[in-house]
Amino acid sequence: MDTAGQEEYKALKDSYMARGEGFLLIYSITSRQSLDVIRSVWREQILRAQDKDSVPMVLCGNKCDLETERQVSKEEGESLAKSWNIPFFETSALSKQNAEESFHSLVREIRTFKTKNNDKKDHKKRMGCKFL
Repeated sequence: MDTAGQEEYKALKDSYMARGEGFLLIYSITSRQSLDVIRSVWREQILRAQDKDSVPMVLCGNKCDLETERQVSKEEGESLAKSWNIPFFETSALSKQNAEESFHSLVREIRTFKTKNNDKKDHKKRMGCKFL
Protein backbone atom coordinates (compact mmCIF):
# COMPACT_ATOMS: atom_id res chain seq x y z
CA MET A 1 0.00 0.00 0.00
CA ASP A 2 1.58 3.24 -1.12
CA THR A 3 0.71 5.89 1.48
CA ALA A 4 3.25 8.42 0.20
CA GLY A 5 4.51 8.71 3.78
CA GLN A 6 1.28 10.25 5.06
CA GLU A 7 0.76 9.32 8.70
CA GLU A 8 -3.05 9.57 8.52
CA TYR A 9 -3.07 6.30 6.53
CA LYS A 10 -1.20 4.33 9.22
CA ALA A 11 -4.29 2.58 10.62
CA LEU A 12 -5.43 1.66 7.12
CA LYS A 13 -1.96 0.32 6.32
CA ASP A 14 -1.93 -1.84 9.45
CA SER A 15 -5.36 -3.24 8.58
CA TYR A 16 -4.27 -4.11 5.05
CA MET A 17 -1.14 -5.79 6.37
CA ALA A 18 -3.12 -7.91 8.82
CA ARG A 19 -5.71 -9.02 6.25
CA GLY A 20 -3.65 -9.18 3.05
CA GLU A 21 -3.13 -12.56 1.42
CA GLY A 22 0.04 -11.58 -0.43
CA PHE A 23 2.34 -8.61 -0.89
CA LEU A 24 4.47 -7.03 -3.59
CA LEU A 25 7.48 -5.44 -1.91
CA ILE A 26 8.49 -2.72 -4.35
CA TYR A 27 11.58 -0.56 -4.17
CA SER A 28 13.11 1.80 -6.71
CA ILE A 29 16.39 0.73 -8.29
CA THR A 30 17.23 4.45 -8.31
CA SER A 31 16.97 4.73 -4.51
CA ARG A 32 19.09 2.69 -2.12
CA GLN A 33 16.99 4.06 0.74
CA SER A 34 13.83 2.47 -0.68
CA LEU A 35 15.47 -0.98 -0.61
CA ASP A 36 16.79 -0.37 2.91
CA VAL A 37 13.24 0.39 4.10
CA ILE A 38 11.93 -2.82 2.51
CA ARG A 39 14.76 -4.77 4.14
CA SER A 40 14.52 -3.27 7.61
CA VAL A 41 10.86 -2.26 8.01
CA TRP A 42 8.18 -3.45 5.58
CA ARG A 43 8.80 -7.19 5.53
CA GLU A 44 9.00 -7.42 9.31
CA GLN A 45 5.88 -5.28 9.77
CA ILE A 46 3.92 -7.57 7.45
CA LEU A 47 5.10 -10.73 9.21
CA ARG A 48 4.30 -9.20 12.60
CA ALA A 49 0.83 -8.01 11.48
CA GLN A 50 0.08 -11.46 10.07
CA ASP A 51 1.58 -13.18 13.13
CA LYS A 52 3.28 -15.68 10.81
CA ASP A 53 6.80 -16.74 9.94
CA SER A 54 6.08 -16.57 6.24
CA VAL A 55 3.58 -14.82 3.99
CA PRO A 56 3.34 -14.84 0.17
CA MET A 57 5.56 -12.02 -1.10
CA VAL A 58 7.34 -10.99 -4.29
CA LEU A 59 10.24 -8.51 -4.32
CA CYS A 60 10.27 -6.02 -7.21
CA GLY A 61 12.98 -3.55 -8.16
CA ASN A 62 10.98 -0.90 -10.03
CA LYS A 63 12.13 1.75 -12.52
CA CYS A 64 14.42 -0.63 -14.41
CA ASP A 65 13.92 1.68 -17.40
CA LEU A 66 16.16 4.21 -15.59
CA GLU A 67 19.36 2.18 -15.86
CA THR A 68 21.63 5.24 -15.88
CA GLU A 69 20.25 6.29 -12.47
CA ARG A 70 20.62 2.83 -10.89
CA GLN A 71 21.76 2.73 -7.24
CA VAL A 72 20.78 -0.88 -6.48
CA SER A 73 22.20 -3.71 -8.58
CA LYS A 74 19.97 -6.44 -9.92
CA GLU A 75 22.18 -8.97 -8.13
CA GLU A 76 21.53 -7.29 -4.79
CA GLY A 77 17.76 -7.56 -5.29
CA GLU A 78 18.09 -11.18 -6.41
CA SER A 79 20.25 -12.00 -3.40
CA LEU A 80 17.81 -10.45 -0.93
CA ALA A 81 14.85 -12.27 -2.50
CA LYS A 82 16.78 -15.54 -2.41
CA SER A 83 17.59 -15.05 1.29
CA TRP A 84 13.86 -14.59 1.96
CA ASN A 85 12.95 -17.46 -0.39
CA ILE A 86 10.64 -15.29 -2.50
CA PRO A 87 10.49 -14.48 -6.24
CA PHE A 88 12.26 -11.41 -7.63
CA PHE A 89 11.57 -9.23 -10.67
CA GLU A 90 12.93 -6.00 -12.02
CA THR A 91 9.97 -4.02 -13.28
CA SER A 92 9.04 -0.80 -14.99
CA ALA A 93 5.69 0.84 -14.43
CA LEU A 94 6.48 3.09 -17.39
CA SER A 95 7.23 0.38 -19.97
CA LYS A 96 5.17 -2.32 -18.19
CA GLN A 97 8.23 -4.61 -18.18
CA ASN A 98 7.54 -7.60 -15.88
CA ALA A 99 4.50 -5.85 -14.39
CA GLU A 100 2.04 -8.63 -15.21
CA GLU A 101 4.61 -11.32 -14.49
CA SER A 102 5.21 -10.04 -10.96
CA PHE A 103 1.47 -10.04 -10.19
CA HIS A 104 1.04 -13.51 -11.69
CA SER A 105 3.94 -14.72 -9.58
CA LEU A 106 2.30 -13.32 -6.45
CA VAL A 107 -0.95 -15.12 -7.27
CA ARG A 108 1.00 -18.37 -7.68
CA GLU A 109 2.71 -17.77 -4.33
CA ILE A 110 -0.67 -17.19 -2.65
CA ARG A 111 -2.16 -20.34 -4.17
CA THR A 112 0.86 -22.43 -3.15
CA PHE A 113 0.76 -21.01 0.38
CA LYS A 114 -2.95 -21.74 0.75
CA THR A 115 -2.54 -25.27 -0.59
CA LYS A 116 0.28 -26.01 1.87
CA ASN A 117 -1.68 -24.59 4.80
CA ASN A 118 -4.84 -26.49 3.86
CA ASP A 119 -2.83 -29.72 3.61
CA LYS A 120 -1.43 -29.11 7.11
CA LYS A 121 -4.93 -28.45 8.49
CA ASP A 122 -6.31 -31.56 6.80
CA HIS A 123 -3.41 -33.63 8.16
CA LYS A 124 -4.08 -32.39 11.69
CA LYS A 125 -7.76 -33.30 11.32
CA ARG A 126 -6.82 -36.85 10.29
CA MET A 127 -4.34 -37.33 13.12
CA GLY A 128 -5.29 -38.63 16.52
CA CYS A 129 -7.33 -41.45 17.97
CA LYS A 130 -10.99 -41.92 17.27
CA PHE A 131 -13.26 -44.25 19.17
CA LEU A 132 -16.50 -45.50 17.73
